[in-house]
Amino acid sequence: MKKEYIKREDYINKIAPFIHKDVIKILVGQRRVGKSYMLFQLIDHIKSIDDRHKVIYINKEMHDFEFIKNASDLLDYVHKKTDKNRNNYIFIDEVQEIQNFEKAIRSLLVEGGYDVYCTGSNANLLSSEIATHLAGRYLEFEIFCLSYDEFLKFHNLEDNHDSLLKYIKYGGLPFLIHLKLEEHIIYDYLNNIYKTILYKDIIARHRVRNTAFLERLVEYLAENTGSLVSAKKISDFLKSQKINISPNVVLNYLSYLVSAFFVFKVPRADIQGKKIFEIGEKYYFEDLGLRHAIRGYRQADIGKILENLVFLHLKISGYTIYTGKLTDKEIDFVCTRENEKLYVQVAYHITDQKVHKREFGNLQMIRDNHPKIVVSMDEMMGKGYKGIKHLHLRQFLTEYK
Repeated sequence: MKKEYIKREDYINKIAPFIHKDVIKILVGQRRVGKSYMLFQLIDHIKSIDDRHKVIYINKEMHDFEFIKNASDLLDYVHKKTDKNRNNYIFIDEVQEIQNFEKAIRSLLVEGGYDVYCTGSNANLLSSEIATHLAGRYLEFEIFCLSYDEFLKFHNLEDNHDSLLKYIKYGGLPFLIHLKLEEHIIYDYLNNIYKTILYKDIIARHRVRNTAFLERLVEYLAENTGSLVSAKKISDFLKSQKINISPNVVLNYLSYLVSAFFVFKVPRADIQGKKIFEIGEKYYFEDLGLRHAIRGYRQADIGKILENLVFLHLKISGYTIYTGKLTDKEIDFVCTRENEKLYVQVAYHITDQKVHKREFGNLQMIRDNHPKIVVSMDEMMGKGYKGIKHLHLRQFLTEYK
């Protein structure tokens, strides 16, 4: 079980206060974002602070643990491995692969004496089952692909234009450190990861029949990253392509993609009335490299790509994010975090007065004193405009957290 890894201290710092606490710690996120290695880091952290530790480790992706199929198997294994004279820590990787796992975890909590950590790659399954059986007794920690700072650290790169382009082009899956950052190598790997997520975490999990439509839907989201979409809009588009799929089926398939943490759904909110709209939302990818493996990396898509990248940075930084509507204007991101609020517009370049008016003018219409930022790739920029900051993308990714 001994593994070498690069530490992701921010996550350890978030989870560490809950060690020894009587709550289940659940690490969730898309496949291959590094959840398993976070378990290894937590194990090593616990070993460093507790000389009476007893680690019980289960990885449902390993053949060695194939015999643990249900709650009874899990309890039997844990009880056999338990040392009553030591502090028992249980680590279960991909817990959703164990049938009725939540019943076993609840039983362990009732017994007492166990500190339990799990990982999972399916949001709907985890949230519905755990909320039912473990209400108030668990905490979720979402693990993301690498932030830009982490990407630089993992790949031992300097913060410069070339490094930023690599991050934009290849994304932030941690395993990329074992590969040459060359297109044919990276995208071959990412295509395999995409197929695994699609077939194992979505098609098999949800018994999807129309796999061709699911693949076309993913392509549609890649083509329309950051655009307002709706189930009806997608259904109408498909009808124009001689494909007849009802809006309800579209909604179901979109929910499957979200539940696998493959894409994020971002609802629209009215900035003045604080109303959340039920129709029309944006979708962004957890990892840009995977998006490019599906759609291809195209310079014509750079505006969408940068918007996705800024969204990911805000998400990793802990913000709850909406896309804002202000009369007939759009605000890319309305972000809240505890008592903070932040408005962000994203543009590739502020090329002329028309673009300047759209990006800065939309933010000027918001009548409050919360910070407002325009993020772009312009190399030459001033200090901002009428209280609105103008930041280069690299500056935003490294300084604004």
